[in-house]
Amino acid sequence: MNAVGRFPESLPALADSPLAVRGLSASYGGKPAVIDADVTIVPGTLSAIVGPNGAGKSTLMKAVLGLVPRQTGDVTVFGQPLTRMRHRLAYVPQRASVDWDFPVRVLDVAMMGLHRELGLLGRVRPHHRARAEAALDRTGTLDLARRQIGQLSGGQQQRVFLARALAQGADLFLLDEPFAGVDAATEATIMSVLKSLRDEGKSVVCVHHDLSTVADYFDRLLLLNRRVLAEGPVDLVLTDRNLQATYGGRLSVAQLAAIR
Repeated sequence: MNAVGRFPESLPALADSPLAVRGLSASYGGKPAVIDADVTIVPGTLSAIVGPNGAGKSTLMKAVLGLVPRQTGDVTVFGQPLTRMRHRLAYVPQRASVDWDFPVRVLDVAMMGLHRELGLLGRVRPHHRARAEAALDRTGTLDLARRQIGQLSGGQQQRVFLARALAQGADLFLLDEPFAGVDAATEATIMSVLKSLRDEGKSVVCVHHDLSTVADYFDRLLLLNRRVLAEGPVDLVLTDRNLQATYGGRLSVAQLAAIR
């Protein structure tokens, strides 16, 4: 492990990585939020981005996607510029950032994952509808297909947005706080789907906040506090030293013991 907590022997070549970020810096609200970040996602893994509040976790993900401007840095997806590979990438935003009053049914939300195939005026064919319904079924929301999205619970809404990503048929999934504000049953369902995607050879990256579940849920961990402080397999990165460096001493002894 080198000075910034990386494990280069475990990283793929950039051309083989589902997502490679080099030297990314971005601001939020006029203040530096992410500074000179390097990220290399290993194919077929579940990866977590973890750090304290205000560490730049969501900003990093949004800057990767081009949703907030990058001041510096390069991003490649499967070795190519993001603009050429968006069809292979699916994004599930934070639930709090979505307008749930928009009058759309659950099935329509899942169909949005097919927008690249359908276009603005594309005709929905039976196989399109079948894909959307299969994605809803996989997330346990098919029975809600005719419901208006705003009528659902928070956990149901999150599962529907995951279904939209599944319908897209992507190879790389980026999820921003997918477990925030959801019930235990929804968290278990989402985690089961994410693990199945990993087992299918897909790559999943989650902004995550619960240190106590990192070791059970994820294969790899990136610790971020504006700068990337450690990146690698969970069992090598999740150390007291790395956590104290990331959280600036804000973790108590009891909290560290609970994680171990």
